[in-house]
Amino acid sequence: MNSFVIFTDSSADLPDEWVAKYDLQVVHLHLTVSGKEEDASALDVHTFYDRLRNGEIASTAAAGMGEYIEKMEPFLRDGNDLLYIGFSEALSATFRNGELALRELAERYPERKLFAVSSLCASTGHGLLVLLAAMKRAEGLSIEQVRDYTVETVPHLCHWFTVDDLMFLKRGGRISASTALVGTVLGIKPILHVDDEGRLINISKVRGRKASVNALFEKVRETAIRPETQLMAICNGDCPEEAAALAERLKTELSVPEVIISPTGAVIGAHSGPGTLAVFFLGERR
Repeated sequence: MNSFVIFTDSSADLPDEWVAKYDLQVVHLHLTVSGKEEDASALDVHTFYDRLRNGEIASTAAAGMGEYIEKMEPFLRDGNDLLYIGFSEALSATFRNGELALRELAERYPERKLFAVSSLCASTGHGLLVLLAAMKRAEGLSIEQVRDYTVETVPHLCHWFTVDDLMFLKRGGRISASTALVGTVLGIKPILHVDDEGRLINISKVRGRKASVNALFEKVRETAIRPETQLMAICNGDCPEEAAALAERLKTELSVPEVIISPTGAVIGAHSGPGTLAVFFLGERR
């Protein structure tokens, strides 16, 4: 059986130790802060979020098709097959560019197996899907079996999150300026998720940060499949204490055996802002 490589995007917000442990390859998206392009992977996340708090504006762009080809082709030349699990195509052009790169490479290397799967996920939800796929590879499954497992898992990868500053959602066009203003004045916090088509959806609103974090926990309680058997993940936009407290509650009250806590990276954080808190797990439905 030929070996195969798993590729993903930096939007997966995976901690470096997990990338190394499972030998994952990551293609980086682009970040611009105050008009200057920066290396998102080299930014200290606390410093980045402080810059956002101080009014600096950040924007992002997808990795180009050529960047994927440049990073992927050496592995194909070495005789590896390739599985690419990409950022939700409903939120970014990133997956489309990666998929186009695979098509080009498939013509150059017809003897190799190349598969692309849109995660329909974002941030560490995307990352959790990649980790689960990598674990299946470590168990000895073939590239086709891991691809099929990944596709079957996508509709069950739940994303629930809240944000602290509504103005970042306003900038991204997720809510209106008036909604952001009124919500900020009244202390309203949205509860959002990523739906079956990989789109960001505003589900409900609660008053106050404590209520919004509790709502995330309740979503896990209501919909998780056998939480006592799951690896779950939490990401945070520079609010690690809240992330740790939520993880402890998942372990204590729902017997979750392991929870990955990851910073929300600059590429995602540019759109969600400081204070973002999200939980990811497998559920009966998204």
